Amino acid sequence: MNVSLTPELEQLVHLKVKTGRYTSASEVIREALRLLEERDELQVLHKDEIRKKIAAGMGSLRAGKGTDGEAFFDSIEAELSEPEHSRPV
Repeated sequence: MNVSLTPELEQLVHLKVKTGRYTSASEVIREALRLLEERDELQVLHKDEIRKKIAAGMGSLRAGKGTDGEAFFDSIEAELSEPEHSRPV
């Protein structure tokens, strides 16, 4: 396999090898690909967590435990407009 890199990326690879942590450019690229795969897996897990939270929220709404959005934001605005010394800590 032959891969073309921008001059900046090529310089980065050479700098990584120069540090002594990696023995070759191939090793740097393999590590980068492993990290890319790990990041992709974390994104999938993150999406799964978001889906679970959305499902829980929808379940709460179906059970009648929802909160009126306008009333919620009004309460936040009222809290933020209170003087600093009267807010609960």
